[in-house]
Amino acid sequence: MRALIVEDEFLSRKVLRSFLMSLFEVDIVVNGKEAVDAFKLAHQEGNPYALILMDIMMPEVDGIEALEQIRAVEREERLTPRVKVIMTSALDDPKTVIKSFHDGEASGYIVKPVDKDKLFAELEKLKLIKE
Repeated sequence: MRALIVEDEFLSRKVLRSFLMSLFEVDIVVNGKEAVDAFKLAHQEGNPYALILMDIMMPEVDGIEALEQIRAVEREERLTPRVKVIMTSALDDPKTVIKSFHDGEASGYIVKPVDKDKLFAELEKLKLIKE
């Protein structure tokens, strides 16, 4: 299985990669525009992502906008199954959480700093790993 980490902060990228590398083939991009491009390319190559960990606050295209674009591509191209997207953010703001789930159709949401137990609990809920 493949996972994409979308994170503009170096240390966060490194930590998330260390959590996921034993479970997934991990790719990393640094903003929402690159995330949408990587998502499309993975489908064109016939090796789509099972998981995307998407930071919300990033330069160029933020995480919520990138997720909306990814969901639009899935609808237009009739791609199934839909990629599981866990939003990550330092913001523990109910409006941001609701916007992620309602507008972006996020699969999950984790408040930073992301710890391994929280991440693995989300992956279990999404049936990407077994308990």
